[in-house]
Amino acid sequence: MVTRREIVQAWIVHLYTASGMVVAAVMAWSIIRGGENGFRLAIGMMILATLIDATDGTLARRWRVGEILPGIDGRRLDDIVDYQTYTSLPILFIWRSGVVPDDYGWWLLIPLLASLYGFVQTEAKTDDHFFRGFPSYWNVVAIYLYWFELPVFWNMAIILSLAILTFVPSLYLYPSYRGQYSQLVRWSCLIWGILLSLTVSGLFAAPGPVVLISFTFPVLYMVLSWSITLRRWMVKK
Repeated sequence: MVTRREIVQAWIVHLYTASGMVVAAVMAWSIIRGGENGFRLAIGMMILATLIDATDGTLARRWRVGEILPGIDGRRLDDIVDYQTYTSLPILFIWRSGVVPDDYGWWLLIPLLASLYGFVQTEAKTDDHFFRGFPSYWNVVAIYLYWFELPVFWNMAIILSLAILTFVPSLYLYPSYRGQYSQLVRWSCLIWGILLSLTVSGLFAAPGPVVLISFTFPVLYMVLSWSITLRRWMVKK
């Protein structure tokens, strides 16, 4: 028998996931506002949205939300919020902040549509809890391209390469689930979030040494993910 407490807990988790849309609204406002303060706030909202997304799934499984409230599709809710906070708004940020100039803005339709393809795939996640194809971490891409101030050529090369990887059946770690390297990735992600939060708060310069140190996490994530992918590909041969 489902208790009232369990129902309340399940609703709290859904509201927690839905709060990501409020974060998305603030993110959109700050991007449109522009300027150093606006973009700084937008980055802060990207970090907050990532924190919510990294924890709501664990809460949902622990409190059996799908079982308690079967009439609400938590995964669909999560995907709707994630597409805003991981794809469409970060790509808007890339354009609005000048990472990609206006003349090249239409190229951003490619990652936008590639990410949409990734989100609607029925096999976007494997049975052993890996993402299949680049998992649309455009928020991370947007943050570092903005801070690193690379030439436009390199910005475009990185964006288009990652968009193409959405269609490649490579495996990427899913930190919310227990699995290979999960503990290492979770702790690294926590440190990453703290470093970026302190940078956004103004405690450290951006870009600066702390930003470079924080960049080791996405590099580690890609290296570990591709090490697993290449091993799986070799076994299939």
